[in-house]
Amino acid sequence: MKVFERLFFAAAVLLSAVMPAAAQEADSLETGPVVPEGYELVDTVVVVMSERVDTALAGKDIFSVLPSRSGGDAGDVRIYQSSSIVSAMKKSRESNLSRPFMGYRVRIFFDNRQSARQDSEAMMEKFESLYPGIPAYRSYVNPYFKITVGDFRTKSEAMSFLRQITDVFPKAFIVKEGIEYPALDRDSLYRLDTVQILRKLPEADTLFL
Repeated sequence: MKVFERLFFAAAVLLSAVMPAAAQEADSLETGPVVPEGYELVDTVVVVMSERVDTALAGKDIFSVLPSRSGGDAGDVRIYQSSSIVSAMKKSRESNLSRPFMGYRVRIFFDNRQSARQDSEAMMEKFESLYPGIPAYRSYVNPYFKITVGDFRTKSEAMSFLRQITDVFPKAFIVKEGIEYPALDRDSLYRLDTVQILRKLPEADTLFL
């Protein structure tokens, strides 16, 4: 679980533990959130990953997004083709929905020693702190703990990133496997945002220590 995901998870647990459901429903933009006694709202910076899929095109095919006057465009684009072609494309798309998208990643950890679990957790945190915009995946395939990073369409992209991290992770190497769709904007893999979370106030008897 990534650092910013842990932050959101902790905030959600804290909110559910100290705020009754009725109080949460009473919150509004006009009155602001209800802050329980003994707590305060503080600003926290979090990392938000860039979009991987254009939500405006999700679930659509090329035929449904062509320009048309009925849709408010300046002209029409029409395709005349056999219905069997349309049917074949539809079946191909539906049959491949669960098929992994093959690409390349960089493996920075691969170990089966007794300390591998703790070592992999430390390695994961180290990588995420150094490269917050690059996705990292930690897995266990008996008897190995593995950490693989990045989602690259081509081997040359993976090789370029490997050269960037070799000084920090000298044992890293490239692997070919199923990947997630890379971020749409490769130059802006993530952005920083500010959220408010509840923080417990110091105990009264410790304020004057």
